[in-house]
Amino acid sequence: MKLSDHPSQEELAFLLGQEDFSDVFKQADAVRREAVGDIIHIRSILEFSNYCRRQCRYCGINCKNSRIGRYRMMPEEIIATAKQAYEAGYKTIVLQSGEDPFYTPSLLGEIVSEIKKTGIIVTLSCGEMCFEDYQYLRRCGADRYLLKHETSDPDIYASLHPCGTLENRIRCLKDIKALGYETGSGFMIGLPGQTEKTISADLLLLRELACDMAGIGPFIPHPDTELRDQPAGSTQLTKRAVALARLLMPTLLLPATTALGVLSSREKENIFSCGANVVMRKVTPDTFKSLYELYPSHLGQTHILSQRKELEEEIKSLGKIPL
Repeated sequence: MKLSDHPSQEELAFLLGQEDFSDVFKQADAVRREAVGDIIHIRSILEFSNYCRRQCRYCGINCKNSRIGRYRMMPEEIIATAKQAYEAGYKTIVLQSGEDPFYTPSLLGEIVSEIKKTGIIVTLSCGEMCFEDYQYLRRCGADRYLLKHETSDPDIYASLHPCGTLENRIRCLKDIKALGYETGSGFMIGLPGQTEKTISADLLLLRELACDMAGIGPFIPHPDTELRDQPAGSTQLTKRAVALARLLMPTLLLPATTALGVLSSREKENIFSCGANVVMRKVTPDTFKSLYELYPSHLGQTHILSQRKELEEEIKSLGKIPL
């Protein structure tokens, strides 16, 4: 099986459904090696607030979940943690939160500007904003922005997001790209109503938006959400989608998502031979770490320096180069 230069949605869906996908995995690994080498980029991720005004039906921190304890890190705590990550060797800090109005663009901009003094690359993942707010944060020094589209199917999107539209999500991504951010999107595997054709449309949307990064991970049901009884997404189908993303966009930054590791630590290692070249490690302080629960997971204590070194050794053991 070989992907054509300009594959259709139908071609991608056909490939996704093949019983034997081994040739595609090999092609994706070869393309990854040729296009971006054997480097695995290590990102630190700091989840600084679990307040969120959104009602996304799959997410554990949606505003309707009254069972979760809420927290906000103060600006000085965020800045201090980012500095620790930089001193431990991380070259990128991902600042992630729910859509929390407490952090106005002005306040968030001040935090970004202070963190940038270290020289670390700052990625923001704070949800939907207007063009002017994205522009302001870019001027304050934000380098990258992550905003997953989650699904390209308007009907599935509407069923999961009573508080927003796919049209506006795509508008945000286009604004982010136009402002010169390295732009990240992505989607979940295993959403109710999703098909191989839907996933193919998700992949083609990544290319249409000219994304620089894409997080593709399995859906994991959270017990405090409306989707609690839905099955988790397939790790095998997740790996297939990652491999096809690599073939469609050879230089794309593709993480081995945390969600994949929750379902299978072995698959999180295997995905580096299927096209992935990024891994993220939480640096969220222990006081808050367990409260940022988009989906159930088992988290150990945060030790920023030692965990960075452990991750480097794990990457080397896979025959890859940590960065």
